[in-house]
Amino acid sequence: MGRMGATRVATEVRMPDHDRSIVDLQARMERDELTAEALTRAYLTRIDAIDSAGPTLRSVLETNPDALAIAADLDAERRRSGPRGPLHGIPVLLKDNIDTGDALSTTAGSLALDGHRAQRDAFLVARLREAGAVILGKANLSEWANFRSSRSSSGWSSRGGQTRNPYALDRSPGGSSAGSGAAVAAGLAAAAIGTETDGSISAPASMNGVVGLKPTIGLVSRDGIVPISASQDTAGPMTRTVLDAAIVLDAITGADPRDAATSAAADGPPSAFDTASARTDLRGVRLGVPSGWVGHHEAPDAVAAQAFAHLRALGAEIVEDVDLGPAEPLFEAERIVLLVEFKAGLNAYLRDHPTAPVRSLDDVIAFNARHAERVMPYFRQELLELAQDQPGLDDEAYLDARATCLRLARTEGIDRALREHTLDALIGPTRVPAWTIDIIDGDRRIPGCSTHAAVAGYPHVSVPAGFIHGLPVGLSFVGAAYADADVLGYAHAFERAAQVWRAPTFPERVV
Repeated sequence: MGRMGATRVATEVRMPDHDRSIVDLQARMERDELTAEALTRAYLTRIDAIDSAGPTLRSVLETNPDALAIAADLDAERRRSGPRGPLHGIPVLLKDNIDTGDALSTTAGSLALDGHRAQRDAFLVARLREAGAVILGKANLSEWANFRSSRSSSGWSSRGGQTRNPYALDRSPGGSSAGSGAAVAAGLAAAAIGTETDGSISAPASMNGVVGLKPTIGLVSRDGIVPISASQDTAGPMTRTVLDAAIVLDAITGADPRDAATSAAADGPPSAFDTASARTDLRGVRLGVPSGWVGHHEAPDAVAAQAFAHLRALGAEIVEDVDLGPAEPLFEAERIVLLVEFKAGLNAYLRDHPTAPVRSLDDVIAFNARHAERVMPYFRQELLELAQDQPGLDDEAYLDARATCLRLARTEGIDRALREHTLDALIGPTRVPAWTIDIIDGDRRIPGCSTHAAVAGYPHVSVPAGFIHGLPVGLSFVGAAYADADVLGYAHAFERAAQVWRAPTFPERVV
C-alpha cells in the first residue's frame, strides 16, 4: 500500500460490508446476498492489507487457519437447517489472553508464552462457537493486560509490537484491549472480545470510537482467561453498535462451574439483552454526573455537554455534581488487591496449563530478564516484581484492602449515589482523546471514569459520543449490579439520537 499525500494512508481494499453491523450482515446472509465464507475471506484480506501492511495497525496478532473452513461449514448448515441465531457465520476476534483449543496461541502478548496453545476453549469461546460465530483470530493487547510496568505504552506487547489508532496512526489505541478496539474500528472483524480489570474495555472503546461493554462480574465466565484479578476481571464485547454488543453478550453469558461468580447471575431471570436494550427514549430516566468524571479536559467536557443535551431531548433528567466519595483511598486499596490477586491468579492459570513454556510468575520474571533486549526494550517489569513479593490471599492487609474496595466503590460509592439521588445510572465522558504514542515515557495518566464500576464489579458501557480534532470520545453509562440491559438500553437510545459514528481514514497524525 502506498501513501496519499503527507498525512493520509491509502486503504485500497474496498469492502462494502466492513463497516456494517452484525444485524446488517445477518440480514444480508438471510437474503442470500452474502455468505459467511465470503465475509470471512473479505475480513482476512482486509487484515492483510490494512493491519499487516498499509497503515500497519498491528491490531491482529494471528488469524485462524481454519476460519474459512469453519465459515463454509456454517454456510452449509444454514442451507440445511437455517441459522442458529444472530451470530451465525459472523467473524469475531478474541483478545490474546483468551484460550482457544485450536491452532491459535494464547500468550497475553508476552514472548514468555510464545507458542503456547491451550488444550480447550475458554467457556466464553465455546459459547461463541455454539452460537455459530467464526473465531477469526487473536487481537494484540497491552502485554499482560497492561500489568507489567507503570510506564507502559497501551497497545504495546513484546509479541505484537505497538498497536496504532486508526483515527490517527501516531495516537494511542488505549488499553489493554487495544487490538480488539482498533480492529473493530478499522473494519477487520464484525466484533471482538476484550477483557477489563479497570478501564481495559472502556478506554480503548472510547479512543477507537466503538462500543465497549464491561459486564457485571459473574455474567461472563473468566474460565480460560489469563488473569489479573479474580475480584475485577471480566470479558466483554467490543462492537460497532450497542445492539451488536447486546447480541454478543447474549451469546457469551451463562453459568459455568469453573467460575463460581457466574452462579449468582444464574439464579436470576434469563435476559435477552438484544431485546431488553433496544429502547428508543429515556422518559422517566434519571442520570447522574459524578463531579470527579468531568473537569479534567475542556474538550471531552464539551462533547459530554452535547451528549447530555441529546439525553435531555430523549426525556432523561440529568443530575450534576453527584459525589462518589474520595478517589485516592480507593486507588490505593485497589492497587494492593490487584498485586496480590495477580500473583495468585497467574500461578493458578499456569498450573492449569501444563504445556505452557513458563510455570509461574517467577518464571515469567526470569524469562523477561534473560531476554530483556527483546521483551523490555522500552519499559521494565516492576509491577510483575512487586506482585511476586506479595503475600497470599489470606493476608490481613489484602483482606482489609478488598473490604475497603467494596465499601468505597459499592456501599459508599455507586450504591449510595444511585440511592440518594434516585438515579438509574451514572454518566460522563469515558476518557480524554487519544494521546500521542510514547513508548519511552508511557501513557498519559489522566483520570477516566472506569474505576468505581471496575472495583464494584458493576456494568459499564462506553458508546461513541463525538470527535475532537478527528479523535473519538465516548460517553459512559454505569449502573448497579446486573443492570447491564438497562445501561445498554440507555446507550442504545443515545446512539440512535446522536448518530455520531464515522469510519476512520487512517491519517498519519491529527489533521
